[in-house]
Amino acid sequence: MDNKLEVVAALIVRNGKFLICQRPANKKRALLWEFVGGKVEAGETREQALARECREELALEVHVDDVFTEVTHVYPDVTVHLTLFNARADGDPQMLEHNDMRWITPDEIDRYEFCPADKDILDKIKRDFA
Repeated sequence: MDNKLEVVAALIVRNGKFLICQRPANKKRALLWEFVGGKVEAGETREQALARECREELALEVHVDDVFTEVTHVYPDVTVHLTLFNARADGDPQMLEHNDMRWITPDEIDRYEFCPADKDILDKIKRDFA
């Protein structure tokens, strides 16, 4: 299968906690937790895609900083290349698309069931924020 997606996500940190969102029930990998973000559309840079996704999903304006980490994960239906950017947000997120959202500390990661593609990222967060 040659189904490859370029995906971006935001690591938004405030007061020692970072933002996670729960996928809607009607989407693939339903109700798993993830970072806000989405697919890079044709003609967009990764940074532009992330800013757009944050506006669409959370009504949040973000300043995209450097890359925190990148991973490639093979799901049964698609291969995802995910770039997680450090990002700063103006204002408070609003839930426009997700089932739920939370601000959590690295110590709370294991309480949530994340998308499999996020496993290595979460391990890095635990190490880097320890």
